[in-house]
Amino acid sequence: MQKFQRFLPFLRWFPMTGDTVRADLIAGITVALVLIPQSMAYAQLAGLPAYYGLYAAFLPVLIAALWGSSSQLGTGPVAVVSLLTATAVAQFAEIGSPEFIGLAIMLAFLVGVFQLLLGIFRLGVIVNFLSHPVIVGFTNAAALIIAFSQLSKIFGVSMQRSEHFLVDVWDVVMQVGSTHIPTLLYGLVA
Repeated sequence: MQKFQRFLPFLRWFPMTGDTVRADLIAGITVALVLIPQSMAYAQLAGLPAYYGLYAAFLPVLIAALWGSSSQLGTGPVAVVSLLTATAVAQFAEIGSPEFIGLAIMLAFLVGVFQLLLGIFRLGVIVNFLSHPVIVGFTNAAALIIAFSQLSKIFGVSMQRSEHFLVDVWDVVMQVGSTHIPTLLYGLVA
């Protein structure tokens, strides 16, 4: 039985009691209420239709629940990965086109294979060679790009994407007079 539990860690769940089922149900509902709208937004940030975010929310969480070894590890879509996906694939296809969607799916598959190989060969320690300033700079730049890319949505105005996000921000600033007030109020209150 120990050998099975090593490869199928979800077998350790049994027997389940009423208290653990109730706690797991509450946790699942809580995660779903946050993850569903968040994953749909991340899909749009990646240049994909919103329903692809639902796939990204469901499948990784299911796999982590069944085969993950950490109860603290968060799984699912991440804003930085969404932004990097859009940036990488936009060089080869128009955002939102069927080719773009296919390339984004292929990129996700290849990244998954690469991560699996890194895990199998225990090469996760490579991350230790990245300096702290590089990680902080990357994270801060990604946060700014993500925040500014959402300006058009919070102001309720249209934005045509260009190659430089500062041009996009300027486009939104020039349309501030056309702000949709209910959208802005909802965004500020949320």
